[in-house]
Amino acid sequence: MLIPAVAAIFLVAFAFLIFRLFFSLEKNSKVIVRTEKRTPFALESMTDTDAVLYCSVPFENLGGQYGTLVDCVVRPQLPFEQYDGIDARGKAEVEGKPREDDYFEATLVDSHNSLNILIKVRLTARKGMDIKTALSRMVDLPLDFIYTELSRNPWQLKKFRVVLTAEEIASLTGVTLVDE
Repeated sequence: MLIPAVAAIFLVAFAFLIFRLFFSLEKNSKVIVRTEKRTPFALESMTDTDAVLYCSVPFENLGGQYGTLVDCVVRPQLPFEQYDGIDARGKAEVEGKPREDDYFEATLVDSHNSLNILIKVRLTARKGMDIKTALSRMVDLPLDFIYTELSRNPWQLKKFRVVLTAEEIASLTGVTLVDE
């Protein structure tokens, strides 16, 4: 009676060790952001009241499994105390898959491949100004990119920052910066 119980415990323990060994040898995803390879910002559109600028940032998976990017958010850091002439709104989207809403659809990054994500920012003039007048007084615009990565490991919340300078904005929109 004791031998079957011991054998069962041994088999369960052995199966658990094999299971742990399998998953420790199984490779995981390792998604990294290549901010040094991001494209320069470009002008997507411009009207009398707003301008949309964007750049592309590669996300590269160096691991052996798929990685999943979810909940990607672009958060402009432009408080009214710094400059209140522009309302800045950001969004992220997969390059080649534009969306009209601000939703970021979860996206797989295959192992040993990369995926480009667009960082978009809409600059809208405030206080009754036209966009060129508002941008002529613009300051540097830090953009925080916040995203969640899922894989075999528990989810990880990550963040990086890209700075869109006032000079870049002026150059892209044909505006001359003024000193005040």
